Amino acid sequence: MRSVLNKYVRPALRSRWAGRLRLGATIAVVSLIGTVVGTLLLAHSEVAVGPFRAEMSVSPSFSGGTEVDIPPLGSLHLDSHAGPIHLKVNLGSLDQQRTEALIDDPTAISAAGQSAVDDVARGVVKLALRALGASVVTSLLLAALVFRSSRRMAWSGMLSLAVTAGSMGLAAGTLRPDSISEPRYEGLLVNAPAVVGDARRIADNYGRYADQLAQIVSNVSRIYATVSSLPVYEPDATSTRILHVSDLHLNPASWDIIRTVVKQFDIDAVVDTGDIVDWGSSQEDAYVSEIPSVGVPYIYTRGNHDSVATEAAVRRQTNARVLDNTTTTVKGLTIAGIGDPEFTPDKSNEPAPEAGNADGSMPSPLVLAGSQLAVTVGAEHGRVDVAMVHDPAMAPPLSGTVPLVLAGHLHQRRVSILPKPDVPPAGSASPAPDGASDDIMATRLMVEGSTGGAGLRGLEKEEPTPIQMSVLYFDEQHQLKAYDDIELGGTGRSEVTLERKVIGHDPEPTTNPSVRNGVTPINPSTGTPD
Repeated sequence: MRSVLNKYVRPALRSRWAGRLRLGATIAVVSLIGTVVGTLLLAHSEVAVGPFRAEMSVSPSFSGGTEVDIPPLGSLHLDSHAGPIHLKVNLGSLDQQRTEALIDDPTAISAAGQSAVDDVARGVVKLALRALGASVVTSLLLAALVFRSSRRMAWSGMLSLAVTAGSMGLAAGTLRPDSISEPRYEGLLVNAPAVVGDARRIADNYGRYADQLAQIVSNVSRIYATVSSLPVYEPDATSTRILHVSDLHLNPASWDIIRTVVKQFDIDAVVDTGDIVDWGSSQEDAYVSEIPSVGVPYIYTRGNHDSVATEAAVRRQTNARVLDNTTTTVKGLTIAGIGDPEFTPDKSNEPAPEAGNADGSMPSPLVLAGSQLAVTVGAEHGRVDVAMVHDPAMAPPLSGTVPLVLAGHLHQRRVSILPKPDVPPAGSASPAPDGASDDIMATRLMVEGSTGGAGLRGLEKEEPTPIQMSVLYFDEQHQLKAYDDIELGGTGRSEVTLERKVIGHDPEPTTNPSVRNGVTPINPSTGTPD
């Protein structure tokens, strides 16, 4: 055996061809290591799509495909192409400087929307060139350290170029444009079918929304110009401006709009009447971490989609004030609030049992919660100016105790005057005499629409749910003097409207019977609270 080894094997290993094979294998290994390291470290690119930012990167992979990160919802995985390259896209936010530059030139806004698809294509090409350069340069540097030979460095660089270019060619050759209709969700997007209904309906609408990309880009850009030109109601220097938002439902785009309105309208505080998330899960806590970026006090009451854990996550934010049968003060304006007693993120909202039924049944939890807040308001030293609840069905017990009740839940904006109570408001010391109900203050109920456009639900219908919020103006006596209703058309729509309402100048709303006895009616045509 030893003689065979000495006679055949060792000479073969020392032969010229064996040396070349070892050298070639070493060059290949060095080249592959350089390609992988260079791609991982340097193959990143930031793409400007109109006023938006998107970070793109590629990495080696056996299975290929595309991953789209949508913080804080999770990630979307598409079988877009075969390996060995994996594309990752991280959706960013609006770039304020680029947006303001677009506003300065009105013609550039439309041009930005029309060129959005070209911007994405250029971003992919830019990323591909960067990946090629990164892999080749890193391979050359690594080969220089290992071989110290210009010829071997050149072979290593050429091999890296061939591997990277070949991988990109394979990805381009196996591209599946229809993969968008067969997505795989991870994270909170696992719940997407339950949130938005049949996922195929979203895929069917995708082409329609893509065709309207120019309008979407223009819409978000114009909001800066629109709100900056809106006249601000200033009865005097002591006025207080409150921004009422509700039902954000985990829509990341809402924060950019809120921050813009806070800045342009010189807002003193934001009040949120609940449903800031969808499922009340711990994975959604990252969403509420945007609250400090608003830059003013953020006053919040829990909605039926918000869990106690969600409420705790909001409470941890430095500028947040959580109201749960408690009060707070902003510039002398006293605000009371209570969280929704029901936690129903996984089913349709149904009318609560009526209070005061002939069979003597107990009032609904919503009415009981409203009554608890009315007692707290009555026990407060000094007048409470605003009450916050999530479901307007909680409002009737507050009639006559506060001049203004703010609510949400319905995803539809409406304003009404609550019916005056037949008995003194909760917290009163003695019964009211006959006819004394005429002296009870009128209570205005203002129900906000969805500031998140109903979240992912907004994509389910043919007509997108609009994004709505309101700016409330209070004078030095803390009386509501006017309010501005702001509405964006929603996903795939470009309309932006801002409407001023002055208290006492416009026709007063009529009494709203739809919230009597704690019942929130359901619209049979839409299946939503009505």
